[in-house]
Amino acid sequence: MSKKTNGLPAHVAIIMDGNGRWAKRRALPRYFGHREGVKALKTVVRYAAERGIPTLTVYAFSTENWRRPREEVEFLLDLMFKTFVQEIEELRQEGVRVRLVGDRTSLSDQIKAVWVKAEELTAHNTRLTLNVAFNYGGRSELTRAVRELASRVARGELTVEEITEDAISQELYTWPSPDPDLIIRTGGEQRLSNFLLWQAAYSELYVTDVLWPDFGEKEFEQALQDYMGRERRFGQVSAKEQNG
Repeated sequence: MSKKTNGLPAHVAIIMDGNGRWAKRRALPRYFGHREGVKALKTVVRYAAERGIPTLTVYAFSTENWRRPREEVEFLLDLMFKTFVQEIEELRQEGVRVRLVGDRTSLSDQIKAVWVKAEELTAHNTRLTLNVAFNYGGRSELTRAVRELASRVARGELTVEEITEDAISQELYTWPSPDPDLIIRTGGEQRLSNFLLWQAAYSELYVTDVLWPDFGEKEFEQALQDYMGRERRFGQVSAKEQNG
């Protein structure tokens, strides 16, 4: 059903792009951009909680990011580890529930342990759910879901007819979070980059040229206001077209 988005989105997802370009424009090594990106993330998480947005999903590390130079990958993994070790208690106190959405199998035991600790410490928080898409890829997520459903059919736990859209959704990393209402991409690129391919079917897209380290409360609010001024059609004719 078509409706005017006169309220805040229940779920915002963000493709945090532009750390490297931010550093390059300042003649700095790329890792400076990643460090500043963490500061921007802290600002956005806090603002989302203050604005009353129930769910925030951020694209932190994709399955394709493993192809980057080894030194950069190692820095990103270490930065993620240290960030959550340092920030988890504050997140817990601020009512943020942290969830890892992504493939954990290829992560080190040390990184797996910090995720488990973060999820356990914040499991009962309800102010904001923060889904961190880490080692995440939309295609690999769907492949994993299909394999799991096929295995359940083979074991006699599920019939082919019971493979519905809801059944697929419930096998995705992001479950039980609702599909995102709004997807924000910083850095100006206009693509999803293998992010939430199933979940983004009817998401509103907002692209800004602002690089991620410069994305703050003002830019976030701008995206929210733009979203609230749109008419969501969900595949149907708009009210304006219906009225001739």
